Amino acid sequence: MAHGLRFDNRFVHALPGDTESGSRRRQVEGAAWSPVLPTPVARPRLLAHSAEMTRALGFDAETVASPMFAEVFGGNALAPGMMPFASNYGGHQFGHWAGQLGDGRAITLGEGVADDGRRWELQLKGAGPTPYSRRADGRAVLRSSVREFLCSEAMHHLGIPTTRALSLVATGDAVVRDMFYDGNAAPEPGAIVCRVAPSFIRFGHFELPASRGDIDLLRALADFTIARDFPHLEGDGEALYGAWFTEVCTRTAEMIAGWMRVGFVHGVMNTDNMSILGLTIDYGPYGWVDNYDPDWTPNTTDAQGRRYRFGWQPRVAHWNLGRLAQALSPLFDDVAPLQAGLDAYAETYARLERETTAAKLGLPDFRDSDGDAMRALQGLLQAGEVDMTLFFRGLADLDPQAPSLDVVADAFYDEAARDEVRTRLEAWLQQYAARLRETGEPAADRRARMHAANPKFVLRNYLAQQAIDRAEAGDPDAIAELLDVMRRPYDEQPGREAFAARRPDWARTKAGCSMLSCSS
Repeated sequence: MAHGLRFDNRFVHALPGDTESGSRRRQVEGAAWSPVLPTPVARPRLLAHSAEMTRALGFDAETVASPMFAEVFGGNALAPGMMPFASNYGGHQFGHWAGQLGDGRAITLGEGVADDGRRWELQLKGAGPTPYSRRADGRAVLRSSVREFLCSEAMHHLGIPTTRALSLVATGDAVVRDMFYDGNAAPEPGAIVCRVAPSFIRFGHFELPASRGDIDLLRALADFTIARDFPHLEGDGEALYGAWFTEVCTRTAEMIAGWMRVGFVHGVMNTDNMSILGLTIDYGPYGWVDNYDPDWTPNTTDAQGRRYRFGWQPRVAHWNLGRLAQALSPLFDDVAPLQAGLDAYAETYARLERETTAAKLGLPDFRDSDGDAMRALQGLLQAGEVDMTLFFRGLADLDPQAPSLDVVADAFYDEAARDEVRTRLEAWLQQYAARLRETGEPAADRRARMHAANPKFVLRNYLAQQAIDRAEAGDPDAIAELLDVMRRPYDEQPGREAFAARRPDWARTKAGCSMLSCSS
């Protein structure tokens, strides 16, 4: 199978591995990974692929169309140089230490360097059981696989740090899932996503050995991660570890600021779902805010506590970084460098929040009063059940000389709620228009700035569900069509306005269109 990736499998070669191979469930001590092969499937069939990632990895069109491509990325075959493994990590889930977790349904095929010098790790999600699967089967259903495939690429095109997706393969096997955790398990079509990233190392990789007092493995993991993934950092000892932790914190802040700018809600911000590279990782019950609500979470498991609600994501990320700092503390004699990293997160996020406010409002600079204005606007958007994406996109067309709600008329979900806030929102627009007139900036420049910060197209849950419904009915073309729209989220794309419409009423309560479970 022709490709441009030179496998060197540094993670496997540099870090201690499990002495036992195979998928027997077990506690794995003193090892960062376990050798395990994907479990073959009945009839692997390629449903979709990312043209950008196939090019990056050196796959030509003929190779992608070949049966062998589906065989490899469906888990039935290996390309030369691949050394499959599942990695070992722990994590805090919903604020509580969960012990060993690991790659329960993810198997890395191999890691290497592409022709352009970039490093990539290829990982199958849903490829069968591993030592870390606990009581699960290691598989994934089509609905969750479509969502992960699409969102990985959509986030990339939005300009937000993320893992990527190479391929989506139907397995030809049924997977039994209890979608609503109500005792009504049923078979669903299975699928496998090949996701790709420079690294899949998570906060939990460091938490697990720290929790076990395995400082040798903790230090080995830190040294390896810095050498492979942060080679630009200089120094040694605590100074190097401190600089590394600070960069992890600032990268995390940049990722979270991106989420908040576009209205993305991850849904499961456990520490085992936090990338050490500051990448969005593990697309489960995610969602985009439709009507603006800082308390909204798409995760049914989190419906009561709402720990991972939209507005809490910045503080949860800080809490998660605190758990990482605690795990890394045995490498330090003084906690000051760790505190400096946490402070850097707060400072970076605050700066980016100011920059985001100015960009979303089309302002050439930021004033403290602009932050007050944004907070006042967000309160009105929540009270008026206003679509976040449509409102900010429409706001770019406001005439500062004659401000009117007409430019955001399509953003309201409820007429009564709109009427409740109309007077206050019109007053806000008057003040905003005055601020715009102060800048003296040409309307075209302001509109360009706002369009670059406020996407027209986001992967709303109902859009993904429509593609899933068609795929489950045997028509995967909707996946490619939706992916093509999401490739240019900031462009107008005439003829594709339907993909920018607000959530329809039928999708408010339909399964998969609002709240989702972790069942996949």
